Amino acid sequence: MKHVWKLLLALGALAWGPSTHAGSTTLEATYSSGIDNGWVRVERWRDTLTAFTQESFPTDGRGDQTGQRATFFGTARPHSSRFLLYYAPNWNVGTKVPVLLVHGANQDADLAWADPNEAGSYGCGRSSCPSTGLMQDLSSRGYRVFALGLPHKNGDGYFWSEQIADAIAIIKSRTGAGQVDVVAWSKAASNARMYISGVRKSWGTAYRGDVRRLILLGSANNGIDLSFRHGWTFSLTVYPACGGVINGPTPHDKLICYGFWRSGSEWTYDSPYFPGSAQLLKDWSGTYGLPTYEQDWYTTFHGGQGFYSAGPGLAAYLSKSLVDVIRQAPSPSAVRIHNICGNQADIALLHNEHTGPSDGVVFISSCRDTTGMTTHGGSVTTAVNHLELGWVSTSTSYVRQYLSAP
Repeated sequence: MKHVWKLLLALGALAWGPSTHAGSTTLEATYSSGIDNGWVRVERWRDTLTAFTQESFPTDGRGDQTGQRATFFGTARPHSSRFLLYYAPNWNVGTKVPVLLVHGANQDADLAWADPNEAGSYGCGRSSCPSTGLMQDLSSRGYRVFALGLPHKNGDGYFWSEQIADAIAIIKSRTGAGQVDVVAWSKAASNARMYISGVRKSWGTAYRGDVRRLILLGSANNGIDLSFRHGWTFSLTVYPACGGVINGPTPHDKLICYGFWRSGSEWTYDSPYFPGSAQLLKDWSGTYGLPTYEQDWYTTFHGGQGFYSAGPGLAAYLSKSLVDVIRQAPSPSAVRIHNICGNQADIALLHNEHTGPSDGVVFISSCRDTTGMTTHGGSVTTAVNHLELGWVSTSTSYVRQYLSAP
């Protein structure tokens, strides 16, 4: 179980005083010494919009910020208005377009981009993980690299999108660049698309023409229904009463654990713990059939009382989805968008998506979907799984290719 815990955590002194930045952000703290994994500076910022709330964290700590992130945020459970901006070595050297790296759900800037081995064995999709990542790769090649650290591991997509916009504005101010290239992984890929395509609340920032390239890693461009497709399997790894530790939502509000029925509405897609998760849902049963041999497969997907579980079904949550809202909002023609997708459903210790070609989490067809991408620079499918997309050379070589293309 320790290895499963590690795997799913993978799904300094104050140097400057408080100051304000263009837009609605305030710099609260700067750390410039003793930073892990090769970063040379970390800043904590706050977006002053009153729309940001304190999102809820699971009471058992599975969604908390850990390690230096808790230090930089000042708490393990930060307010959703706060975010971290990481600076790589030589961030202010050269003239290449700055690159902003944005991690996905249940990741952080260290695990995703600077130390895939941070969570230990199996935390990167393999039994053995490297201690450096895309940050060091790009920085060593002369790129000005930054990374966003988001406060809630399954946060609302409107919040994440706004903070992506905030980070871009700060990077432009710091470097003098007119535009930024964005590399976004998994959930964050959808949220980055929201910013450039104007999918926002009334309080959100309108797109400011400041993204040159958008490179999406393992993006569920046409949605995902993974946890609903496989019976009670994923719920067993979430429900504490069943020994579950995964920080993610389940399809079930009731589940049998060790012979007893347990209620668990706090672990569903209605839960305040996972506000951004339902926004990625889409029904894929018309394309890839359900595995009828998996326990409670029908009631998990369609809703109802099964032998060992009960839940409302996928359709009950689709009104929360932003998938088609994003797809129907054309991106600006000046932004070239690329998809990098995996085709290996072999994430260690995870029940991989096997009912259709996938990277273990996202169907390849969903990742390669280009609806709404006005200027599509090309998609590639490479031999990696979902958790390897940010560090395996067969994927990162395409990131460099897309960044350097004229």
